[in-house]
Amino acid sequence: MMTKEYITELKHRGNGNIANLVAAQRDVGSINFILENLGQLPNDFHADFLYNLLNHQHSQVRLNAVKNIGKLNRKSDTNSLVILYQKETDTSVKREIVSSIGRQRKPTNKSLLFDFLEDEDPKIVCQAIRGLLVFENDKDVEEHLKPLVNHPNEMVRTVIYKEYFAKEQTKKDTLPHAETYDFLKNVVVNADVLEVLKSVPDDSVHLTFTSPPYYNARDYSIYPSYQAYLEFLEKVFKETHRITKEGRFLIVNTSPIIIPRVSRSHSSKRYPIPFDLHPYLVKNGWEFIDDIVWLKPEYSVKNRVGGFHQHRKPLGYKPNSITEYLMVYRKSTEKLLDWNIRSYDYKTVEESKVADGYETTNVWKIDPCFDKVHSAIFPVELCKRVIQYYSYKGDLVFDPFGGSGTVGRTAKSLDRLFFLTEQEPKYFEYMQSKTKSKNIFNERKTQFLTLELFKNSIK
Repeated sequence: MMTKEYITELKHRGNGNIANLVAAQRDVGSINFILENLGQLPNDFHADFLYNLLNHQHSQVRLNAVKNIGKLNRKSDTNSLVILYQKETDTSVKREIVSSIGRQRKPTNKSLLFDFLEDEDPKIVCQAIRGLLVFENDKDVEEHLKPLVNHPNEMVRTVIYKEYFAKEQTKKDTLPHAETYDFLKNVVVNADVLEVLKSVPDDSVHLTFTSPPYYNARDYSIYPSYQAYLEFLEKVFKETHRITKEGRFLIVNTSPIIIPRVSRSHSSKRYPIPFDLHPYLVKNGWEFIDDIVWLKPEYSVKNRVGGFHQHRKPLGYKPNSITEYLMVYRKSTEKLLDWNIRSYDYKTVEESKVADGYETTNVWKIDPCFDKVHSAIFPVELCKRVIQYYSYKGDLVFDPFGGSGTVGRTAKSLDRLFFLTEQEPKYFEYMQSKTKSKNIFNERKTQFLTLELFKNSIK
């Protein structure tokens, strides 16, 4: 039986033993198994058989042959790879050929890589860029790469921007990444969120989790038009982007909303809020990461299918809406997640790790909550998951539409800090009333402030 260990043993014996093993195989699967398990190749490796495989009828064999030729580095035959590229029809093989040529790091290959920059496949262009970037401070390379910042493909543009045009933004008096300002810690402000955010410094929030008011669905959320509603949310999340620390997350809980018809002679209107809001967020620097579906039990939602149940006539079908979206965005950054994680000390990282039993899919089955004061209250379980999955202990969690304060209470229970804004006095007063009972708001001092008091608290 052929094993990885046997292939490794033959490889180190030399004398063309691997070539003989490949030649003895009669099925493509066995050939690929050998090629995929060769690992690092010795300096005296007999590679002639790999070049012969470049003419194999199966593309996966050609791909694996090219990958192994790439491991030969400067010893590989560039001309054979170029010949294959010119006649190759499989895009994966073509991409691997460019990668293998780039890994040779030969200055004589620069002209070839320049030609690959003209390819229509953006992944081939990116492989060529990768091969050229090893030639640091090379004027010829820079002259060919810098113009690609205007390339039609966003992936290519991003790579070039990061390499040549992104500048480290060092701001004076900026707090360490894991810290925030004292005047924002465990604070609830009763005011228009846009007015409050004018006083909030850049880069002060670690996580924002919120559910915007639905368009004209409640007395507290009346807007002159749907466009005006979207533009209001754009302003809020643009400011939220400014106050969010680099590379940190925004999670927006929304769902399509139905505006009832005026009369039986008119139709109701359904607005796809999450989908219409998305372009505004991306335009203002939020990078889309994930969509999470909040799944509710059918008994908890309004029955829309009742009429169809009676007549069963096509075109009249209206399913019960048992889902909402949690749209996950990240503040655009050139830095990787590891940079964020390294901003915390070892103890914080260890204590913030998510326990076993976490959700592994993007469908979260959570029962909704109902409250006499607030008609759209967050379930605590929903808040727990978001806060645990997207923040560290000690982080500042922001909710621009504080409502009944569930985000704040949950953040506190998980050893995070919170900052909430809420315009409606009755919800602000409701949050204050919670401090009179045995509630998490009462475990550590929470400040309930007017806009003026909040401004005066800033030092």
